[in-house]
Amino acid sequence: MAKLFLDFRVFNSRAPTNQSLPITKALKKHEDEKKRAYGERVLQVEKSSFTPVVFSTSGIMGDEADKFYKKLANKLADKTKQSYADSIRYIRQRLSFCLLRTLVISLRGHRGTSPKRFSDRNDINILYM
Repeated sequence: MAKLFLDFRVFNSRAPTNQSLPITKALKKHEDEKKRAYGERVLQVEKSSFTPVVFSTSGIMGDEADKFYKKLANKLADKTKQSYADSIRYIRQRLSFCLLRTLVISLRGHRGTSPKRFSDRNDINILYM
């Protein structure tokens, strides 16, 4: 089974650095930045494939992300014996809620309980036994 590395980026298309670009060019620019940063390393060192998954805060996805989710929906449909339309709808629903949750957290901050910290070194050693 081949390994696939994904790197996600959500950017604000209304930010001053992106506002002058059409949305398709902004998506492409962010995908190219990710490919330049990680693509060669993943291919050479990890011997795997790399897909940058880029979204705007308004929910528009880049070409690479669109291809990835279509392929994922195809595999999910084959595995679950569901139709492709049901699979892609399910993936897009889950994705839209995840993006919405991320956007809300970035606007108002996380209000849940903070993760518990280990205060005693003995607690940490138990985890490695």
